[in-house]
Amino acid sequence: MDKRRPVEILLVEDSPVDARLVQECFEESSVPNRLHVVTNGEDALDFLTRQASFIDAARPDLILLDLNIPRIHGLTLLSTVKSDPQLKHIPVIVLTASAIEEDIHRAYQLQANSYLSKPTDLSGFRDMIKSLESHWLSCAHLPSQPMVDSPAVGESHDLAEPSCGGEAS
Repeated sequence: MDKRRPVEILLVEDSPVDARLVQECFEESSVPNRLHVVTNGEDALDFLTRQASFIDAARPDLILLDLNIPRIHGLTLLSTVKSDPQLKHIPVIVLTASAIEEDIHRAYQLQANSYLSKPTDLSGFRDMIKSLESHWLSCAHLPSQPMVDSPAVGESHDLAEPSCGGEAS
């Protein structure tokens, strides 16, 4: 039995339809994962800093971020995450409908790890999420959580081991 913990994913998405599609794709994943969904930037920040109703929130290993979200804009949230010593190690994938060149450049300036424009058709959307999952959950090695979040004695904080086109090493 694999004792590695699931990959914790935070999805910041205000569209219920898009959130449900992402959820369905990750439910079909062969990589153990837990998807947490918040619908606005304020709740995302509370989740990440374990404030308000998110006191017991898991620290995500990966953030999927829509830009056009209420309360705190996605680029502002990205800037906050990447300037926080406790959060900046978390990969942030911008997953948005915006294909505006200025948004793309700004996201990368703010240290987004990837920028994906949402396809308008259902099939394309599912394919994009599957590719994202394949790369970030199966191929990429996600960073360990900061030492201040180290697991209790006897617990492991190892993620499900990446396997990209063959045996994991």
